[in-house]
Amino acid sequence: MSIRKEPFGGIDGKEVSLYTLANSRGTVMKVTNYGGIVTSLRVADRAGKIDDVTLGFDRLEGYLQRPSPYLGALIGRYGNRIAHGKFTLGGKTYTVPLNNGNCSLHGGLKGFDQVVWSARPLQWPEGDALELTYLSVDGEEGYPGNLKVTVVYLLSEDDQWRIDYTAATDKETVVNLTQHAYFNLAGEGCPSVAGTEMMINAGAVTPMNSDLVPTGEIRPVAGTPFDFTSAKPIGQRIDAQDEQLVIAKGYDINYVLNKKGGELSLAARACEPTTGRVMEVLTTEPGVQLYTGNFLDGKLVGKSGRAYGKRSGFCLETQHFPDSVNHPEFPSTTLRPGEKFSSTTIYKFSTK
Repeated sequence: MSIRKEPFGGIDGKEVSLYTLANSRGTVMKVTNYGGIVTSLRVADRAGKIDDVTLGFDRLEGYLQRPSPYLGALIGRYGNRIAHGKFTLGGKTYTVPLNNGNCSLHGGLKGFDQVVWSARPLQWPEGDALELTYLSVDGEEGYPGNLKVTVVYLLSEDDQWRIDYTAATDKETVVNLTQHAYFNLAGEGCPSVAGTEMMINAGAVTPMNSDLVPTGEIRPVAGTPFDFTSAKPIGQRIDAQDEQLVIAKGYDINYVLNKKGGELSLAARACEPTTGRVMEVLTTEPGVQLYTGNFLDGKLVGKSGRAYGKRSGFCLETQHFPDSVNHPEFPSTTLRPGEKFSSTTIYKFSTK
């Protein structure tokens, strides 16, 4: 297969392009170098019908709307929340912008989701790939160090979307990169993901305070609505009167994955019973954030021409834990000169 490149508008005097990756099975992924956004991912259901399973827009202008729900975007320099926009490294306190109440969220006012990345198509034996690179300069959004980031998206012949992240810095800094695709395995534009059956390979979560920031506790999921150790419909207990669900208006919590070290292992599996689509998530990361689109409110109209209402998509954001910079008991997100940040996540599609 060959990767197709076409114009997708421009911003800040920079050209934005749209790249189409495909395999021989009919699976097609579209990616723009604005924010590393995956605008579309079309995969087959059990009957062979190809449909889009990610939320997004047909035009660049859709992704410029604010506030952004981060549809399909690369997230950095620091994914998820940092309490009060402050952290300390080497005895120095750094301040990053507050853009979500008392928190800095997903990199700040202008995170990696809002920059134009350099893009280079690659042809690998496994399938079409796109390499994205960006230099986040020292002081950008308040973060220390010149951080060079490379992200490779691979669409394999066996329907795996593989993401390889690498980064290096010239000054001690913090890094937490992730991908914020919203999935609906029934097809983009379908009104709810409540019926999607979810399994998460985690025995605990990091509970949050009212700012959606971890308290530092590691809490077992057994006997709670957060127990997805066996597959259950997302909507089965989403409206339970649990404090954590009430705070977030649904699921929006970090799961502590059952794993040791940084091996690539199964984090979650989602199955949509009406279409038979299955998505497995494998990652080297220690955590995954389940978010059920609780703050989508119908104001955004997607590719299908249908409004994106509450819970019309779910995210499985592989990550280090939120606010790890302020919790030394959590896996560290610190990156030092001479070290290499490396992380892999795979979204694997099949049917049953």
